Amino acid sequence: MPVITSIDDLKRMHRARTPRMFYDYAESGSYTEQTFRENTTDFARLKLRQKVAVDMSNRSLASDMVGLPTAMPVALAPVGLTGMQHADGEIHAARAAEKFGVPFCLSTMSICSIEDVAQHVTKPFMFQLYVMKDQDFLAAIIERAKKARCSALVLTLDLQILGQRHKDLKNGLSAPPKMTLPTMLDLATRWRWGMGMLRTKRRFFGNIVGHAKGVGDTSSLMSWTAEQFDERLDWDKIARIRDMWGGKLILKGILDPDDARIAADFGADAIIVSNHGGRQLDGALSSIRMLPHIVKAIGDRVEVHMDGGIRSGQDVLKALALGAHSTWIGRAWLHGLGAMGEAGVTKALEIIRKELDISMALCGERDIKAIGPQNVMIPRGFLDEYEIAAPMGASQAAPVAV
Repeated sequence: MPVITSIDDLKRMHRARTPRMFYDYAESGSYTEQTFRENTTDFARLKLRQKVAVDMSNRSLASDMVGLPTAMPVALAPVGLTGMQHADGEIHAARAAEKFGVPFCLSTMSICSIEDVAQHVTKPFMFQLYVMKDQDFLAAIIERAKKARCSALVLTLDLQILGQRHKDLKNGLSAPPKMTLPTMLDLATRWRWGMGMLRTKRRFFGNIVGHAKGVGDTSSLMSWTAEQFDERLDWDKIARIRDMWGGKLILKGILDPDDARIAADFGADAIIVSNHGGRQLDGALSSIRMLPHIVKAIGDRVEVHMDGGIRSGQDVLKALALGAHSTWIGRAWLHGLGAMGEAGVTKALEIIRKELDISMALCGERDIKAIGPQNVMIPRGFLDEYEIAAPMGASQAAPVAV
């Protein structure tokens, strides 16, 4: 067993053990991948402020998320196709999160179904919803999440249409993978992954196959999915979904202060500042760059969470310092899963917890809830390098700095 000290160590193991198409699905963005890269590189521009001669004993990372207690302000973000990174991947991740004491959120596009995951955990998990055109399917999957006692609905707003990810197209991404010659050659070198997949029956999108009308196999699934994302999703439809759900609601994909104000007026329990991991609108600013502006726009009217680019406990600390109430990790835990299954997810969480705890102490804080702008140094221009230009015909309006 290698000595694992960072998420990068897990990432290298993930790449070695998982078929290329699924690793590339996890580790890629849309178009030029500029936003995908800047999600992480912008974190590096923020510096931590060291403090000495302070009492560092009795530290606490305990936090909460939409009223739910958490061991630290970190949740496992919803990721599609997780069960293709490792057999029964969503089940492994949910169990690791439950044992660790942090929230897990299941994706609509998961391989293991809502019911599969519910059978393998003892506490409620969150469910992430993509809004589909099929109203019967939409109503049914919300009811299924209710029946499974999901603790919150995470409604993703930034995927009405699918951003183009070049690697997925070139790799012929599908679940299960199509048996082309390049794919078979790749799979031949990933025997550990292959043995796991042979032992499980979960190889399709479990929330869709057998639940959506006319979807009973891979071919019908792919055509149904390509046509189903609801391009007409608006705030009226979001309100209807909120009423259908009737529980805690988190809106994911907010990247603009104006949208954040609408979400706060709307009555969401939390919003997630997110650009879908750089997988949708390439060229958008990173989540960490937009976070302070969104916090400033809505204050404490609603919990502000952040997702995108977090690969360490220090990144979590920086996000909290810039105003996030909580954070979500995606690729960080996915690398752990691809590397070692449930044990790898646990390892990823342990790495982040240790880095967060030590860095918090060296910044002179003992309670994670005390982290704030006093703990970071922000480079000149980081918060106001860009402006939103005034609309045409509104020449008297001053540009808005972001």
